[in-house]
Amino acid sequence: MIINLNRAFDHPDLGRLLLRLSFGGLMLFHGVHKMISGIDGIVGMVTAHGMPSIVAYGVFVGEILVPVMFILGILVRPAALVFCFTMLFAWLITEPGIIFTLTKVGAWGLENIAVFFFAGLAIAFLGCGRYSVMSNPEWR
Repeated sequence: MIINLNRAFDHPDLGRLLLRLSFGGLMLFHGVHKMISGIDGIVGMVTAHGMPSIVAYGVFVGEILVPVMFILGILVRPAALVFCFTMLFAWLITEPGIIFTLTKVGAWGLENIAVFFFAGLAIAFLGCGRYSVMSNPEWR
């Protein structure tokens, strides 16, 4: 008996859900951590780059609001673009020089941020699929 893996794994809406849940959930940990321990470090980085400290509060949009939108499947495509912008901003205010580095274990210095950024792009291109709170197919 031959198992047709193409049919067994042909569930694009389930794949979209898993992508949204995994990256939304993982980023939500970052946001909750900042809610608990504060964003003083981010305020310091933002002001060191000459921006007003209020900009640091955008972290709550990118790391709490957007992940919740991913998980629920609400306005996923626009949320994914905000997610990507959050990752670019995080890279630029933390260590822009890590783009040409490797970690002690041989990983790309920008790997964590890049994985989240490209997942955000994938979510933006794929949309949320059938398993979402948004019932209007135009907004998926």
